[in-house]
Amino acid sequence: MGKKILVQRRGRGTSQFRAASHKKKGSVKYRKISKIEYSGKITGEIKDIVHDPGRGAPVAVVLFEDSSKKIILPSEGLRVGQIIEYGATATINLGSTMPLQSIPDGSPVFNIELTPGDGGRLIRSSGGYATILGRDKGKVTLQLPSGEMKEIPQRCRATIGIVAGGGRTEKPFVKAGTKHHHKKAKGHYYPKVRGVAMNAVSHPHGGGAHQSPPRSTTVSRHAQPGRKVGLIAARRSGRRRGKK
Repeated sequence: MGKKILVQRRGRGTSQFRAASHKKKGSVKYRKISKIEYSGKITGEIKDIVHDPGRGAPVAVVLFEDSSKKIILPSEGLRVGQIIEYGATATINLGSTMPLQSIPDGSPVFNIELTPGDGGRLIRSSGGYATILGRDKGKVTLQLPSGEMKEIPQRCRATIGIVAGGGRTEKPFVKAGTKHHHKKAKGHYYPKVRGVAMNAVSHPHGGGAHQSPPRSTTVSRHAQPGRKVGLIAARRSGRRRGKK
């Protein structure tokens, strides 16, 4: 009769493998750039700070002075009832969002736009921040958490401070059940068993006298569903060697 292996069951999209995206609070992006923000500023009050399932950092619900409500990524140290500012002339404080050209060198920033108006793309995980090193010819140089230097257009917006929720990863999971629920919120399958540790009937990599794939792990993009495991449509394989 046959048996559906793990990759086939995942492809059916049942609740076991589906992310609980309906529980998420919403998109965490900046406001659309308005004329007020180009030359001045707009203020907002933090109404609540809540947990967002599937996201490491908490999110803040902000009510702006123009009566619009937005979910934002807060900086470490913000509290309910605090006033934050958006715009080119915003005060340089924790939680203020402004163009990179208006933020002084040496400041920690996060939720950085790559193109003006995209809502924030870089440094969005808890405890993360980049440092402004300098500026030249319409570009601002940032040092990312990885140590990489990146140039961003100076009109792109960023928030001053460090993403809230830092130190979250320092707490140990202790037991497998905690790790399972952590992964479940993100739609990840856990625990994940290696294919070579299975029987031949359960996985194409299973079976044999010892744990090793019985055939190549690079698979055609057009392979049948029961065979489509490993490196699917790989452009290359093997260890990447350094340039001589």
